[in-house]
Amino acid sequence: MSSPYSSRTKRRTAIFKRKFPRPPAGEMAPSLQNSSRPPAPEDDEEVDEEFITNYTTLQMASAILEPRITDFLTRPPIIQDILSTKTSEDQDDTVEKCLEYLTGADEDATYNTYGVARLRREKHIRFLSATLNRKFPSGFIAADASRPWFLYWCLSGLVLLGADVSNWRDGVVATARACQNESGGMGGGCGQMSHLATTYAMVLALTLVGVDEEDVYEVVDRKAMWRWLNSLKQPDGGFQVCLGGEEDIRGGYCAAVIVSLLGLPIDLTRESPAWNGEEGRTLFSGLGEYVRRCQTFEGGISGQPEAEAHGAYAFCALGCLSILDAPERIIPKYLDVPRLISWLSSRQYAPEGGFSGRTNKLVDGCYSHWVGGCWPLIEACLNGTGKSTEQSKLYNLRPTAGSLFSREALIRYTFNCCQDFTKKGGLRDKPGKSSDQYHTCYVLSGLSSAQHQWTWGPSTDGNGESTWTVEPYMDGVQVFEEEDRLQPIHPVYVIPQRHVENVQRYFKDRPFS
Repeated sequence: MSSPYSSRTKRRTAIFKRKFPRPPAGEMAPSLQNSSRPPAPEDDEEVDEEFITNYTTLQMASAILEPRITDFLTRPPIIQDILSTKTSEDQDDTVEKCLEYLTGADEDATYNTYGVARLRREKHIRFLSATLNRKFPSGFIAADASRPWFLYWCLSGLVLLGADVSNWRDGVVATARACQNESGGMGGGCGQMSHLATTYAMVLALTLVGVDEEDVYEVVDRKAMWRWLNSLKQPDGGFQVCLGGEEDIRGGYCAAVIVSLLGLPIDLTRESPAWNGEEGRTLFSGLGEYVRRCQTFEGGISGQPEAEAHGAYAFCALGCLSILDAPERIIPKYLDVPRLISWLSSRQYAPEGGFSGRTNKLVDGCYSHWVGGCWPLIEACLNGTGKSTEQSKLYNLRPTAGSLFSREALIRYTFNCCQDFTKKGGLRDKPGKSSDQYHTCYVLSGLSSAQHQWTWGPSTDGNGESTWTVEPYMDGVQVFEEEDRLQPIHPVYVIPQRHVENVQRYFKDRPFS
């Protein structure tokens, strides 16, 4: 039976044969010399329209480029859905495009000996810097409510790339003042309603530019912020994202980040909708239970109870819990970890190497963070030294050796498929898409996570507290050049650790009044 890829086999075979001429006999990679599959056709042979010919050509191309490339990253999936739908057609098309880039199809890219494209660091820096420096045309008015997000996306990407962001400090402070409301919180633009998502983004942007100028932090009205967060806290444990708005797991994560970075008290005011007269209730009361109710039958996490599992909500859930307590204790307390691991594992596809955000969806570069960023938190849950004995026995949780996902596959997808190799620069969702600030930020965040190893454990200063520590991930073959390694990014706050520690230290020494 013909493969769903059959109609595209001739064109793809021609592309690969131009880029990777058939080597003389005896020079083919050992994996192909011993293959039981038929050899690729000679130049003057008729191209077979069967799947096997396409597979062999793809395998030959990657083997010539670098024999050590993992086999499942060089060929279409072995198992195919025999029911042809728009979804399966889109998936086939995505696989085809990704395979071309994974095997070195972009003539503007420079590849290393592992067939991995080099990081175009300077072009990406110019792309993000231009966004911060430009005056946007009227067509961008639809994005006016996303000003804090553009600041965060660009600043975070620049810091990951090793660029200096101090030039934009004054602009960030001015924007924060314009977006901040007297009632607390920050809107997306001047005069707009405060929203947890834009407040989260603006607090992170201030943190990114404030590491050397700590007075930047003072722009935040912490007392108004605390009262506003109390007004969003709900009786069932969750948070509305704005007054009268939807309640979802984003709200819990954003609120936990804001509280923990700004050193806000967690006391609950009597005016809060969540106040029920019980002493001891806090902003975090019931939040773990709310997260638990968002785990679906698949094992993933939905935005609200009884909704569809989504990769971004999985990260928000794990990040939120990891702020409330040590990952090793709190994650297995509220979540079925094995089912979550199963669902997260299913989000990484081969041969693409990237992650999808939902079941039966296409890979998307932004999930390099939203799903890829879940793994350091899961690993901290499994490898911690103080796990709850009861929960560990319940789920049979055991320490994990090595990585729980294919770092090599994600790194190949990022460098080869997500970089815009034109003069524009930036990073994108997938081949065929345009680069943008959002994807540039989160593709780089996911890449940083794949390039580093985070652990949660006792601090080295002997104070008895636990903290996050990071080191370059060096297990196995490193398929990228060392100069293409990014700055490490905190697994919970998605900004560098020194920025997190600096803002927390600053507010720890200041009274709240």
